Amino acid sequence: MGRKYFGTDGIRGRTNAGVMTAATAMKVGQAAGRRFLRGSHRHRVVIGKDTRLSGYMIENALVAGFTSVGMDVILLGPMPTPAVALLTRELRADVGVMISASHNPYEDNGIKLFGPDGFKLSDEDELAIEAMLDQDQPLANAPEIGRARRIEDARGRYIHAVKGSLPDDVRLDGLKIAVDCANGAAYQVAPSAIWELGAEVIAVGVTPNGTNINDKCGSTHPGLLSETVVASGADIGIALDGDADRLIVVDEKGQTVDGDQIMALIGSQLAARGALRGGGVVATVMSNLGLERFLAGQGLDLFRSKVGDRHVLEEMKARGCNVGGEQSGHMILLDHGTTGDGTIAALQVLAALVRSGRRASELLHLFDPVPQLLRNVRFAGGKPLDDARVKAVIAEAEASLAGRGRLVIRPSGTEPVIRVMAEGDDAGEVEAAVAAICAAVQEAANA
Repeated sequence: MGRKYFGTDGIRGRTNAGVMTAATAMKVGQAAGRRFLRGSHRHRVVIGKDTRLSGYMIENALVAGFTSVGMDVILLGPMPTPAVALLTRELRADVGVMISASHNPYEDNGIKLFGPDGFKLSDEDELAIEAMLDQDQPLANAPEIGRARRIEDARGRYIHAVKGSLPDDVRLDGLKIAVDCANGAAYQVAPSAIWELGAEVIAVGVTPNGTNINDKCGSTHPGLLSETVVASGADIGIALDGDADRLIVVDEKGQTVDGDQIMALIGSQLAARGALRGGGVVATVMSNLGLERFLAGQGLDLFRSKVGDRHVLEEMKARGCNVGGEQSGHMILLDHGTTGDGTIAALQVLAALVRSGRRASELLHLFDPVPQLLRNVRFAGGKPLDDARVKAVIAEAEASLAGRGRLVIRPSGTEPVIRVMAEGDDAGEVEAAVAAICAAVQEAANA
């Protein structure tokens, strides 16, 4: 069955256009509500959101949908995605919802769904809800319509859980840490948690106005954090994205550290203490070959999944791993949560920094990445990757990189672009391969 609504990470799109409208959100509430009306108990849903202007509209529409089919609603307000996953379990809810388009600009929004176990929905559940969205759902009788209430201590509950992930023998006293919250969902909780653990915090990206989320700040725009770290003399900087499930780090010199280096650090640190499960780390096909070689040198495997934290999680469960993530900064640490959590991942990095007594620039650059190039080709319609000329150019590039690199070409799950990535020991070969494939894809797209 083709998917009309769900993509790589829930439902996402431009607000008030396509699928991301109030009408769709209400239908999602009704369909997801009906899907999780199981058993005779009073059913409830937990709803959180980031700081986008459209969050008010989507939140109210979801409340209408869920209550209309008989579910009670607990509203968290602006909270990170991992907080929704956590509180869905803690509050014994039947389903959790995060309203966010993650790292996208404020004009976009999205809906992420969690099951009662705090994990993102399975393909089976998503497909079932997808099929229900274009059907009228049975509505609750008047006495059974759901109620909605807002809980005021959600931030405190999440901060307590975040602090609990830091080892008891580690304190952050004496550290100066710059924190960029992307004007997003963690603008209150992340700086508070780190400050409560003893650090001096320089916070940026903590003045959301509804339209500045991810705007030249956060994990997708680490330049602001780099400038802040250097100017303030901070020991390290951490950058989150709009819904705070991603982490990018900046060392004391202002150099950016991506998810591959963070996975190398966390994985090797756990392995040294005998706490890494599954014999390695799970990453996606986009992670650098340098990470794979570094882990191999530690006697560890790199298991690759399709792009998307849901696919990383599936591979982690299948292999019994407790560490996984993406180069973009999603870090899934199953010892501490059920989904990516940028703040908890940051605390593991900070713990390693404290224990080592080294500077961030020495600790966080564990391997030299091989030359890697990623370009996006936007297209208006059709399937450019099915074009015969495109297939031929891809085959030529694969042959040229054989034994010395990798090639990954895939359509985005969140926007109409083809992502073309190549990596290898020879930067010239990588550049030539990407350029040739992009040109062929663009020509096919124009045709």
